Amino acid sequence: MPSPSSSSATSLPSPSSSGALSRRTMLAGAAALAGATATAATAATPAQAATTSVSAAAAPSAASGHRPRTVVFRDVRPFGSARARDLVVVDGRVSDRPAPHGAKVVDGGGRIALPSLVDAHNHPDKTTWGGSWVSRRPASGIADYVAQDVELFRGQRRPVEERAYGLMSHAVSRGTRAMRAHADVAPAYGLAGVEGVAEARERLRHALDVQIVAFPQHGVIRTPGTVALLERAARQGLVDMIGGIDPIGFDDALDAQLDAVFGIADRHGVGVDIHLHDRGEKGMKAMRGIVDRTRALSLAGKVTVSHVFCLPGLTDRELGSIARDLGDQDIALTTVAPSDSLVLPIARLREYGVRVGLGSDGVRDSWSPFGNADMMHRAHILGWVTDVRLDEELTDCHDVAAHGGADVMGLAHADFTAGAPADFVLVKGECLPQVVVDMPRRDMVVHGGVVVARDGEFLD
Repeated sequence: MPSPSSSSATSLPSPSSSGALSRRTMLAGAAALAGATATAATAATPAQAATTSVSAAAAPSAASGHRPRTVVFRDVRPFGSARARDLVVVDGRVSDRPAPHGAKVVDGGGRIALPSLVDAHNHPDKTTWGGSWVSRRPASGIADYVAQDVELFRGQRRPVEERAYGLMSHAVSRGTRAMRAHADVAPAYGLAGVEGVAEARERLRHALDVQIVAFPQHGVIRTPGTVALLERAARQGLVDMIGGIDPIGFDDALDAQLDAVFGIADRHGVGVDIHLHDRGEKGMKAMRGIVDRTRALSLAGKVTVSHVFCLPGLTDRELGSIARDLGDQDIALTTVAPSDSLVLPIARLREYGVRVGLGSDGVRDSWSPFGNADMMHRAHILGWVTDVRLDEELTDCHDVAAHGGADVMGLAHADFTAGAPADFVLVKGECLPQVVVDMPRRDMVVHGGVVVARDGEFLD
């Protein structure tokens, strides 16, 4: 989560390699920290798993006796088109074929149909959503917030699963189709966070695609016992990714943290998603370490860096240099658009093929009373902090929240083309840019061709 006490960004020389790395030297240190023997990774990445399921669902076998489930969403306007049409969905996928006689019909009433959005960065285990109001105390940095996290966790009467489910189902009612959920892993909690979020994910599997990150909010190295917990979470198959946090600014152990995190990911075939709030040279040194280890361990496409406050202050030349490395190693980034000075330069990064997603971050937790897990609102905030005015700019904000997040999570775009996932929302409005600005009620939310929310309310 963002630290309000980070120092200001500075201009830097073009990043260079931090030195030759080998798989042997990196994993030796990581294995010692974890106290575990390296094993061969056999699990598919989340992106690979998503691709496999997409392909399998797109072509049901007639020989198997499967009877396609067809739903027609009548009188809808995809992307706010001038003319309404019928949207045919077969087995959760958009179809370009005529609907069979007797297919189920859902009336869209001329509403705009828009792709459901993806929350690429959320902390549902921390939330107090749906519970009593919590009065917060002053805090001056990550360590203070972490201490208050523990106090709040111990004072909660509702378990993680109940609180996470409440927030995640609310997100669905606002049109979220997928979420990457960061859950704290530390000796103070054990694995209660990831286990609770996993239980909420299971309850919502019909309505929300979820990836879980084991997030070491208390530090990887500075808090003894954390590495072993991260290893255990990955070994037991509880998480899709291993997290990290400010290897220099908070953990003060760049090589030890990154070796541990990347070593666990490599051994167990999971991804990496590291919080990086450090700015200036601290942040850039961490970025170079992440790029080097991604390359050394052949983890291209499986690594994400969140927040990345060190990038917005770079010169165009400096940004181009690191963006080229990120694109070459297919390292994804996420932003929560916290301010005009800290939001990532999304358009520039995309020129280098960098996948960039948008997230809502913490929601009503010990860090802040704000947040609502509404990704349409977050797209609106992205437009607000970047001071956009033009229709195409507002459309781009929605695109980042919809397709940018899907790219980060390895999901197919819900773009209404034949074979695309039937994940969409229906809203009243004139056009897509106006929807981003006005944020109308999500009258209907559809996931896999099934209506999962109506009139802003989740359907259990």
